[in-house]
Amino acid sequence: MAGFADLSPESPVFRVYLFWSALLVVKMMTMAFLTGRQRMRKNVFANAEDAKKRDGKVIFDDPDVERVRRAHLNDLENILPFLVLCPIYLATGPAVWVATNVIRTFAIARIAHTVLYLNEVPGVRGLAFIVGVAATLFMAGSTIMYAC
Repeated sequence: MAGFADLSPESPVFRVYLFWSALLVVKMMTMAFLTGRQRMRKNVFANAEDAKKRDGKVIFDDPDVERVRRAHLNDLENILPFLVLCPIYLATGPAVWVATNVIRTFAIARIAHTVLYLNEVPGVRGLAFIVGVAATLFMAGSTIMYAC
C-alpha cells in the first residue's frame, strides 16, 4: 500500500470513483421512475389517493411492479454501501490499476444485475450480484487489513 491517496478531483482513481458513482446514482434513481411507470401501465398504486386520481386499484403485490421495486431495493442494499466504502478504501492508497478495476467491475456488475433482473434472466443475474458483492468485500477487506 502506498499510503493515503489523493482524494481530490485531480486524482485519476478518484475521478473513476466520481464517474461510476454518479452513473450508479442516476441508474438507482431511474429505478424509482421505472416503478412509477409500471404502476401507471398496470393502473395499480400503493396509495389510495393515487388510485382514486386515476381510477386505479390499491395493490401491493402486482408481480410486474414488485419486480422493479425489488431491483431498486437490491440497488439500495448494494450501491449505498459501495458509495460509502469506496472513498474509505481509496484513502488507504491502493494501487491505481487495482482500485480502478474494482470500481469499474462493481459498477458494471450492478448495471448488468439490473438489466438481467428486469428481463428475468436467471443464473447469470446471480453471477452479476456475486461479482458486485465480491468487489465490495474486497474493498472492505483491503481497508481492514490496511487499518490493522
